[in-house]
Amino acid sequence: MAITLKDLNVRLFTDSADKAQILDMAKQPWIRGFTTNPSLMKLAGISDYRSYARELVEAVPNHHISFEVFSDEISEMLAQGRVINSWGANVYVKLPVTTTRGEPLFEAVRALSHDGVKVNLTAIFTAEQAARGVEALSGGAPACVSVFAGRLADAGIDYRPIMRDAIGWAHDTANVEIIWASTREVFNVVEADEMGCHIITVPPVVLKKLPSLGSRSASELSLDAVKAFREDAVSAGLRLPAATAAVAAD
Repeated sequence: MAITLKDLNVRLFTDSADKAQILDMAKQPWIRGFTTNPSLMKLAGISDYRSYARELVEAVPNHHISFEVFSDEISEMLAQGRVINSWGANVYVKLPVTTTRGEPLFEAVRALSHDGVKVNLTAIFTAEQAARGVEALSGGAPACVSVFAGRLADAGIDYRPIMRDAIGWAHDTANVEIIWASTREVFNVVEADEMGCHIITVPPVVLKKLPSLGSRSASELSLDAVKAFREDAVSAGLRLPAATAAVAAD
């Protein structure tokens, strides 16, 4: 039996910085939270970070929402994290796993987490990063570790082992959850759910397809495709005289 939207245990988050899009998604009961990052904010034309974030927190006070630090100096990252933390009880502070120089931030996130700051440790690509991240956050405030499964897949790397390991390590803690990040397709949601992942961040273009999850069988999809090809051929006015087609086939 095909899984449907109401069958999912994994919590669905939207990955976006577009305020109108976030407010629209917040109306859906199956959207449980939101994640943002500097790249998405750049695309959305955000320049006043503090004002933007405060407006968003006020608009979606009952949803998890992650905001990311943008400094490349560890001491300043910690300071920015404390500022972001002050924006609301539902706010998680996103910190990358390293600086741009490759300096790990495990001790920094440990300090923040054990000081009561909700941390979302992001840009996790290796099993070692996931293991050390979960260990650093364990025992602190509620926290997340974001594994970039989609980007690993884009590079031809099998993301399934690291996802399974990370989920297992997090399930052994009382406060850490795993986020399946950089989702590429609807089936990733099914995979995340089957693996027991806590959260999956899904871009709006994929989220829009989820209500139809499990509504069509493979045979029905096949017939839909055949009908679409036929309809497009007719609407495009394609012509191929039978005699010409027969000669071409010989």
